[in-house]
Amino acid sequence: MSKNRSAKSILQVGLLLAFSALTGTGVMAITHYHTKERIEENQRQVLIRSLTSVLPHVQYDNDLVNDVITVTEREHLGSKKPLSIYRARYEGKPRAVIVTSVAPNGYSGPIKIIVGITYDGVISGVRVVEHRETPGLGDAVDVERSDWVTGFSRRSSKNTSESQWRVKKDGGVFDQFTGATITPRAVVGAVHKSLQYFDTHRDQLFAQVENSKSAGVQQPAQQQVKVAGNGN
Repeated sequence: MSKNRSAKSILQVGLLLAFSALTGTGVMAITHYHTKERIEENQRQVLIRSLTSVLPHVQYDNDLVNDVITVTEREHLGSKKPLSIYRARYEGKPRAVIVTSVAPNGYSGPIKIIVGITYDGVISGVRVVEHRETPGLGDAVDVERSDWVTGFSRRSSKNTSESQWRVKKDGGVFDQFTGATITPRAVVGAVHKSLQYFDTHRDQLFAQVENSKSAGVQQPAQQQVKVAGNGN
């Protein structure tokens, strides 16, 4: 009799656990279904804030998030993976681009940046959007830590020569950080290469995708820019 009761008890516990698991899974599925749109909208708003932060004085009337192409160009954009380029237009005319690129030689690993460049080749803003640089040292490239990154604004290939695109320690015009030269050196190089890429492919980047193969442009796709991180 005790064996039967024990077996029955085990069966009841098993059924209870199975029911609990199914209930939990169902609750999670329902929650995900009802919050998916909200999560996607929040992610979209984060992306929009990142993009608009590098176009402070550029007038445009199109949807930046959807006017985007992906480009693979390791030499100038620092990654063998496709990266996004967002295009700003006003009344259909090109006004600026936001280039996503990577500084592969950061002190603690790759540093992801976005560079706003007006149609006439002037940098409108730069932001570091992902990094793992040392807190208190290399993380000064983050605009939330210092205003160093704002020093790129209004720079162009016309007003800043090739030799000036370096930190001051290397004979250029950009400040380095005390005890952390590698990080700013990497970001300066990445911004410069992004500008060079734009100068070379400007008209192709604004053209229809099918006419832009020589610039390495691929089919349109959206890619989310993530919020910067820390840690060494």
